[in-house]
Amino acid sequence: MSTTSQKTTSKTSKASAAKAGNNAKPKTPASHVAEGGDIQQPVEDGNIMTTAQGTPLSDDQNSLKAGDRGPTLMEDFAMREKIFHFDHERIPERVVHARGYGARGTFETLDPLTDITSANLFANKGEKTEVFVRFSTVAGNKGSFDLARDVRGFAVKFYTKEGNWDLVGNNIPVFFIQDAIKFPDLVHSVKEEPDRGFPQAQSAHDNFWDFVSFTPEAIHMTLWQMSDRAIPRSFRFMDGFGVHTYRFVNEDGKATFVKFHWKTAQGLQSVLWNEAVKINGADPDFHRRDLWDAIHSGDAPSWDLAVQVFDEDFAEKFEFDVLDPTKLIPEEQVPLRIVGRMTLDQAVDNDFAQTEQVAFCTQNVVPGIDFSDDPLLQGRNFSYLDTQLSRLGTTNFTQLPVNAPRCPVANFQRDGHMQTHVPSGRANYQPNGWSGDERGPRAGAGGYVTYPEEVNGPKVRHRSKTFADHYSQARQFWISQTPVEQDHIVAAYVFELGKCEVEEIRSRIVAHLRNVHEDLAARVADGLALELPDAAEPALAPREDLPASDALSILKNSPATFAGRKLGIFVSDGADAALVNGLKDAMDKSGAQVEIVAPKIGGATLSDGAKLAADQHIQGAPSVLYDAVAIVLGADSAADVAELATAQDFVSDAFAHQKFVGYTPEAEPLLDEAGVAEKLDDGFINLATTKPTQFAKTLADLRYWDRPVKP
Repeated sequence: MSTTSQKTTSKTSKASAAKAGNNAKPKTPASHVAEGGDIQQPVEDGNIMTTAQGTPLSDDQNSLKAGDRGPTLMEDFAMREKIFHFDHERIPERVVHARGYGARGTFETLDPLTDITSANLFANKGEKTEVFVRFSTVAGNKGSFDLARDVRGFAVKFYTKEGNWDLVGNNIPVFFIQDAIKFPDLVHSVKEEPDRGFPQAQSAHDNFWDFVSFTPEAIHMTLWQMSDRAIPRSFRFMDGFGVHTYRFVNEDGKATFVKFHWKTAQGLQSVLWNEAVKINGADPDFHRRDLWDAIHSGDAPSWDLAVQVFDEDFAEKFEFDVLDPTKLIPEEQVPLRIVGRMTLDQAVDNDFAQTEQVAFCTQNVVPGIDFSDDPLLQGRNFSYLDTQLSRLGTTNFTQLPVNAPRCPVANFQRDGHMQTHVPSGRANYQPNGWSGDERGPRAGAGGYVTYPEEVNGPKVRHRSKTFADHYSQARQFWISQTPVEQDHIVAAYVFELGKCEVEEIRSRIVAHLRNVHEDLAARVADGLALELPDAAEPALAPREDLPASDALSILKNSPATFAGRKLGIFVSDGADAALVNGLKDAMDKSGAQVEIVAPKIGGATLSDGAKLAADQHIQGAPSVLYDAVAIVLGADSAADVAELATAQDFVSDAFAHQKFVGYTPEAEPLLDEAGVAEKLDDGFINLATTKPTQFAKTLADLRYWDRPVKP
């Protein structure tokens, strides 16, 4: 029997090796064979370039030829290997969640849960567990843009002492469908239409809304999808949810239902749709870059893991079925219990080896965590493992460093493609007399024991009547939003349905919305110039007595801080040096970032004669990339700057996106050219009369929502 302890080891960086110089002697290769015969990963800290077989190379830039201008020779094994590997670098991308980005960190237990679960990672306060997180969009391919209106994947792999636990969720607590058998239809509908191969990374097309119009269970999810939750400002500024109901099981075998929530410590924040469109053009990697920059600047993002715990009695009395993934449990009914904090303080070392090859499976649980009978969760447990073979090409994907458990692994699974372990011993089966009785599974001694739920009933293809209410929680979500957020939802429906070529599809969706809220349906119909249709016939009459829940609103949970955000300071020659430095200092003290934008990438010469380097030039840094902006121009250069179309857009977009704008009197010609000089409101702050510290405090509100700008 093979017993291995799989751990990732840090490698000497290639940059360090390069610094050693070309004349440094090659290091003696470390042994590739560890005790017990297991082959280890080859060392990669040498400074002489070699083939994959370890043969030193003298030239990696020229193929082997017969003469200076002669034909390339077939015997050139170095070229053959290099091109061979290049031709096979790519693996099939994920069918969904293809566009993703990863980070590493730790999870620290803050509130032990030994009363309700035997899971070791929740046993002791202060216990730290290594984690790998992958954020993603859902619909687009690997090369699509970050700011699509889409659900965001929020998948966390815990490398616990008892094996890997994968909490594979989204940034929205509900889902489109109730049964996994419908998942292929959902994904097919939202992907590019097969006859034309577009649109990419969006749901604004006939197929998706046609599917939804015949799937009323999806209506609740579309309210979330059309809300600002689907266009988050950053991975750092969104919550995560396990979506399904799971079970905790304690040492005594007692089970409790549980739902998992990730609550961002940075506060919730989204962008406007017009911003999202422009960000995708200016920086399609906006979310990736934001996470990378935050980690490397020392501003490590964190999330609290909270649980909603409830028993069978609550489940029986709750208005909806806790096994229905299109429903949530309001926090007012079952408050959140914070149990730990996750901090992501390490970027990936290699995007392909880690972010692309990481394999999440909902079936990966540890003792003390079990499943419910949620039919979507049951289907995911089957599907996720199946898809790894298609993507990674082998059942041995668990041996890849990013997937390998950090605890001892022992089993009799053998062989297969890309087997990297070399098991020793005669036995490859169990039970056997070779490895000793002590190496078999042990029930009751820490081994995983499934909760013995009683199950009975006839075999049927049937949907429970308790899943039949498709509109009540959608209504609850709508009435929980602020007027600003409701405006955004209406505008999103109008935009998306306006992309549908078939009017009947638009009409069917609005018919469903009448069962959610008449005001919502009427406003969407008006935006489409559509005659209000009759309401769709509901399977179960929707309730109108569910109260609003503040937890469902982003704006009702604003962070009240500018920390972690970014101020763009647009400067030109002659700009007030003391003011620029004061703004930079105030932002630093408030935990915010600053980028200097100038008419030229070389920067600007300030009033004190010092040259200030620019992080961005105005043509490549529209105001959509910043949470707020300040315009500090020099008197002699202001007139020329005011003539720049990109500078005018910088100002007009900031105005239209309801951002706070700091400005100096020298910037007034630019405000005039941008068409906002006569529209200035309290969201425009005169920096000649306002101290940088006070400006920083103002930015804590993030937006000036009182500005009368239509979406």
